[in-house]
Amino acid sequence: MINLADIHKSFGSNVVLNGLNLSIDKGEITVIIGQSGGGKSVLLKHMIGLIRPDSGRVEVDGHDITTFNDRQLNEIRKRFGMLFQEAALFDSMTVGENVAFPLEEHTKLTRSEIREIVGDKLSHVGLKGVEDKMPSELSGGMKKRVGLARAIALEPEIILFDEPTTGLDPIIADAIDRLIIDIQRRLNVTCVVISHDIESTFKIAHKIAMLLNGKIIEYGTPEEIKTSSNPALKQFLEGRTEGPIKVI
Repeated sequence: MINLADIHKSFGSNVVLNGLNLSIDKGEITVIIGQSGGGKSVLLKHMIGLIRPDSGRVEVDGHDITTFNDRQLNEIRKRFGMLFQEAALFDSMTVGENVAFPLEEHTKLTRSEIREIVGDKLSHVGLKGVEDKMPSELSGGMKKRVGLARAIALEPEIILFDEPTTGLDPIIADAIDRLIIDIQRRLNVTCVVISHDIESTFKIAHKIAMLLNGKIIEYGTPEEIKTSSNPALKQFLEGRTEGPIKVI
């Protein structure tokens, strides 16, 4: 579904991605792990065309989107949904208006049709009947659910999650993990999750990729990752300061 080939990206003298290669399989949940500030979110933004690489190819369904113009990028982005780290809800809009936003921007559906879809998507994430609430009235976990309802409003083929369990207590984090698994199975979508939550990663992933020093240093199933002999990967999974990954 998504293929990144020899991706290089620097910001000034800061090299973030350095010849990165990664393939995301269709209909699976791929979790990308790595250090904070290591380029995971930058990688995610390359997949949706929000950032262009200095060199390399980003292929979505066989099309290299690095060659696309703005109109073509807008079209390809309709195939994506994205759940941002802080849910990124519009504070001045109700829950219903937040979920309706992509439908109003990208479709010609009637108000009643949009209202029906909004109710359906909120039901998908376990928030039926909260359309009239404001984001300020919601807990952190509820905001993430509303963000997910908005992300699936256009029935995307691919959903990107940027640190979906960050800032949540373990019980709510588990609920979000279960929701990601349920949405992926029910809608048969391809999911890419950025995370440094190891417990969550092994709970939801079909495949896991570790990003370090601008490259994917290990990729495989959860079992393959658990049994890997890669010293940097083992250090990261065990949360040790001793090892090849230097603590700044």
